[in-house]
Amino acid sequence: MKAVIQRVSKASVMINGRETRTIGRGLMILLGVGREDGPEDSSWLVRKIASIRIFENNEGRMNLSTSDIEGEMLVVSQFTLMSSTRKGNRPSLDPAAPPELAVPLYEAFVSKLKTDFSGTVITGEFGASMKVSLVNEGPVTIILDSKIRE
Repeated sequence: MKAVIQRVSKASVMINGRETRTIGRGLMILLGVGREDGPEDSSWLVRKIASIRIFENNEGRMNLSTSDIEGEMLVVSQFTLMSSTRKGNRPSLDPAAPPELAVPLYEAFVSKLKTDFSGTVITGEFGASMKVSLVNEGPVTIILDSKIRE
């Protein structure tokens, strides 16, 4: 699994041109699920995201977690994170998990995040046409890959 997390002052997702879901200060999380991913990948990412300290303390150092600032999280499925550009210029989406594998892992990720994180977690809608808006604070963007685990 791969996640792109962005420190935001606000973020929202519009689903199918109608419903908008919004958070204030916190994390915008784009989540990609690969064919080789399993529950351990989801659990590792949740632990990392729930505790990552990328918000500034009083000294201006990134030393606070989203829980510490009483922030929120917005999770949006993003299967294109799993794309491969090894051959040619057109990304291959073969590494992305098909919906029958991706949906349960995405839902398990969201469920565990809601359990492990004390604040509000909202989501986009898996497979829907979505428009994401955000104000990246910093900017701070971190890429996490459950297969590399850095």
